[in-house]
Amino acid sequence: MTEPVPLLQVQNLSKHFAGVAALERVGFDLRAGEVHALCGENGAGKSTLIKVLSGVWPHGTYAGTVTLAGREVRFRSTAEAARAGIAAIHQELALVPDMTVAENIYLGAEPRTWGGTINWNKVYADTEGLLREYGIAVDSGARVGELGVGQQQLVEIVKALSKRSRILLLDEPTAALTDSDVETLLGIVQQLRSRGITCVYISHKLGEVFRVADRITVLRDGRSIVTVASAGSTRQDIIRHMVGREITDFFPRVRSAPGPVLMELSGVSVADPRSGRMVLRDVSCNIRAGEVLGIGGLMGAGRTELLLHLFGAFGRRVAGNVTLTGVPYQPHTPADAMARGVALVSEDRKRYGLVLDQSVGFNLSLASLRQVARAGLTGLDSAVAALSGGNQQKVVLGKTLLCAPGVVLLDEPTRGIDVGAKVEVYELVNRLTGAGKAVVLVSSEMPELLGMSDRIMMLSAGQVGGCFTHAEATPERLLTAAMAFHSGFPKDTPHEEKH
Repeated sequence: MTEPVPLLQVQNLSKHFAGVAALERVGFDLRAGEVHALCGENGAGKSTLIKVLSGVWPHGTYAGTVTLAGREVRFRSTAEAARAGIAAIHQELALVPDMTVAENIYLGAEPRTWGGTINWNKVYADTEGLLREYGIAVDSGARVGELGVGQQQLVEIVKALSKRSRILLLDEPTAALTDSDVETLLGIVQQLRSRGITCVYISHKLGEVFRVADRITVLRDGRSIVTVASAGSTRQDIIRHMVGREITDFFPRVRSAPGPVLMELSGVSVADPRSGRMVLRDVSCNIRAGEVLGIGGLMGAGRTELLLHLFGAFGRRVAGNVTLTGVPYQPHTPADAMARGVALVSEDRKRYGLVLDQSVGFNLSLASLRQVARAGLTGLDSAVAALSGGNQQKVVLGKTLLCAPGVVLLDEPTRGIDVGAKVEVYELVNRLTGAGKAVVLVSSEMPELLGMSDRIMMLSAGQVGGCFTHAEATPERLLTAAMAFHSGFPKDTPHEEKH
């Protein structure tokens, strides 16, 4: 059977940064109307490849050839790539917060009236048409800065689609999306394929990859390892190619008998100091030495707010008490919390965990300058912004743990990192609990909660929907508890007795 002629083909593509190979003789091709997934660990070269194809890295900064519809292309800018029909959605969104959705979508390409002025009626009418066409429930007149991250991501995608591009490059498009927004986006990708538009889909979420991809290319250490049809492959196959080794235990939790209670919450209720809205109501639980307390719940359940409150970074406590090793605990600042041995790894590492324009060494020294030399990291002079997402997360963890905390609060610590880096984080959790530390793990991923937690507390609309031991927890019970205080769901979810 004759292979389809590639719409786009990359041959012997190499790209180096300061002598370090980000891509090394990569081969890659796209067929018209396919969804082609790019998989690989952090630092494998996926984003670099996307930036070459979209003109971020112009011709002359890399070796090798890129052909489009049989002709070599030498893009000197993203504008040239866009004119050729290639649009990219990068992990860092390129939207103007103070402009409306419609203004952002047509920025630089505004339709004009006969008199040469911007035809605003058409801008908004066309935007609303696009939003309806792709089933996106966003107000065309809303300021982008007032939207959630997930909605902003969808706006960025609609902006690319407004140019009627024939190749769409999606770099981790669902990393910040809610489950419903993920479904919307996956539906858009499938809709684009039916219209003959080609998509490159980068994701660490292999479930998504197998749902939408026709073919999968794996990169490892800057090299193209294999391209396979998704229909004939398994998740384990792809992971083996990604990491170059078998990972048989995705959640290598080492369980042991828990020690004494380090932190205890009793009837804690917390209000947002700006709006006065109650975000946590009557939350009670305990956190023991040597165990992982998992915290789950739907978006807006109060998981992050709880961790930030315990870290002295959010909320006004209106009721209840917290003790740390039996002593009343109510930190007013993160410095207070760290002085008492409580550390937080925040959900948004780039915004709250790192100074991106500074080096690895500088970021580590924010926590403990004296121990940096013993951190075991190489390249301490490297700029953190230049690291892959997984390596940035390792710097955040290293900075936090140099403080030698007794209670470690982890808010989505594996979000946006590859499977190999996830296992490294899980092994670090084992070392912490093995040393008698208490770990609180907030996660949106049900398998991660079930695999790494010794006990699980599910929050529902700011309240405790249910608490379960590892043996009691099932996906069905956790989901029921997560919905316990949402309209239309039962509120008599069983609670584990504290002991």
